[in-house]
Amino acid sequence: MKQGLHLQLGQQLKMTPQLQQAIRLLQLSALDLRQEIQDTVESNPLLELEDEGDSFSSDAEAEPPASADKDHEELDLDATDHFDDDLRVDTDWDDIYPGSSTGSSAGSGTDEDGDSWEARSSTPESFQQHLLWQLNLTHLSDADNAIAEAIIDALDERGYLTDSLDDIRAAVQPLNLRPDDPLFPEDDEIIAVLHLLQHFDPPGVAARSLTECLSIQLNMLDEETPWRRQALQLVNQHINLLESRDFDTLRRRMNLADEQLSEVMRLIRGLNPAPGELVSDSNPEYVVPDVVVSRRGKRWLVELNPESMPKVRINDHYAGMIRHTRREEDGSYLKAQLQEAKWFLKSLQSRNETLLKVATRIVEVQQGFFEYGEEAMKPLVLAEIADAVGMHESTISRVTNQKYMHTPKGVFELKYFFSSHVGTDGGGECSSTAIRAIIKKLVAAEDARKPLSDNKLADLLNEQGIQVARRTVAKYREAMRIPASSDRKRLV
Repeated sequence: MKQGLHLQLGQQLKMTPQLQQAIRLLQLSALDLRQEIQDTVESNPLLELEDEGDSFSSDAEAEPPASADKDHEELDLDATDHFDDDLRVDTDWDDIYPGSSTGSSAGSGTDEDGDSWEARSSTPESFQQHLLWQLNLTHLSDADNAIAEAIIDALDERGYLTDSLDDIRAAVQPLNLRPDDPLFPEDDEIIAVLHLLQHFDPPGVAARSLTECLSIQLNMLDEETPWRRQALQLVNQHINLLESRDFDTLRRRMNLADEQLSEVMRLIRGLNPAPGELVSDSNPEYVVPDVVVSRRGKRWLVELNPESMPKVRINDHYAGMIRHTRREEDGSYLKAQLQEAKWFLKSLQSRNETLLKVATRIVEVQQGFFEYGEEAMKPLVLAEIADAVGMHESTISRVTNQKYMHTPKGVFELKYFFSSHVGTDGGGECSSTAIRAIIKKLVAAEDARKPLSDNKLADLLNEQGIQVARRTVAKYREAMRIPASSDRKRLV
C-alpha cells in the first residue's frame, strides 16, 4: 500500500465549553438550576446573589480605589468581549450531558463517603421499617421477636403474608434443631405472633388472604358500627360473589334489600384491601413552576416565575480589583473568572428567553384548554413548536422536560400539553388528551347499575364525530386506571 498525504475539506460542528454549559442549563429543572447557581456562585468570586449585593459596600466606601470610576468604564462589565451577542443553545444532538439533569456540580453537601447528608436524613420510611418501629416498642421474648421479624420480612408490597408457617419456622429456628426440642417454634406460637402483628398499623397488615385482611379491619371497628355484622358475614362467606359482582345472588343469600346491601357495600368499600400501600417508600417530588400563566382581560399572559431561581450578578468589588492587582497571576485569575461569570449570566439569560418563547407558543396553541378545560385540548407535537419558534425538536424536548407551568387550572409539566391526535368525521383532528377527558366525563355520568362498556364508549365518541376504535378506548381507560365496566358495576 502506497503512503501519501491527502487534503480533504469538510465542515464539522464543535461544541464550545460555553455552548455545552448553555445546553446543560437549559435541560435542568428549577430545583437543579437553583443548586447549580448556588454552586457556581460559591466557586466564582466574581458572581454574587442580589441579596448579597451590599456585602462589600462598607469596605468599598471606606477605601475607594484610585480612579475607580475610570477603571470601571474601561472594564465595561456589560461587554461580552469576543463572545457572540446571541448564545444559541439549539442543537440536534441528544444526550450531550447524560444524567446531568438529575445531578448537580460537585461540592453540594456530600460527606467523606460521597453520600448526600440531605438524602440520608430525608430518606422516607419503608413499609417494613414502619412495622419494625412498632415492633421495637412491643415487649416480646427473643424467640417471639425473631418470629415477628421473619414475618415482617416475608410480607409483600401489599402487606400480605404469602409464606407458609413452615417457611417462617425455617427462617427462625436454629440449624439441625429437632421437632421435640423446646426451642422448636410450634404453629400456635407463630400464629400468636402473627395475630399480634395483624393489629399493628396499618390495619389489616400481615393478612394471608383478602378475606382475612377485610375481617381484621372490620373486627377492629366498634361493635356498634352499623352493618358491621353483615359486612363480616359477606367477606367471610360470600367474598366470591362480591368479586364477581353477582349482586342478585348476594342479595338473596344474605336476605337483604337493595338499600341494605348498599349500606353493607359502602362499609366494605371504606376498607383497604392493600394496607401495605398506605406506607409509601418513594421520595417526595417537589415542583417549582418555571413559568406563570395568568389572564389579563381577554388575553393570557405568560411570565417567568421570579421565585424559580435566585438572581445573580457580577460582584463590582472584585471586578474593580482587576485593574489594581499587583501580581500578574492574580489579575489573570480574576479576568478568567470574570469571563466565566459573563458566560454563565448569558447562558442563564438564553435559558430564560428560550423557555419563555416556548411556553408562550404553547399557551397560544392551547388557549382552548385554558378557556374550557381538557376537552378543548388540541393535538400538538414537538415539531410544531420547533417550527414556530425556529428551533430544533431536541431543543424543545429539553425545554419542556422537567419544566412546569403554573396556571389557574393547576400546575402542569410543559410536556402535558403535547399529545397525539385522532381523526374526526369532519376531517379534523382531536387530541388524545381531549378524548381521555371525554371518556372520564362519560364514565362519571354513567348509570352505576349499567356501566358503559368500551364498545358503548366508542359508539358515543363516534356520535360526537370522533373516530376511535374500541381497543383505543380500552387503552385510554386503562391508562387513566378506570376499571372495566364489569368492575364498575354498583348497586347505587
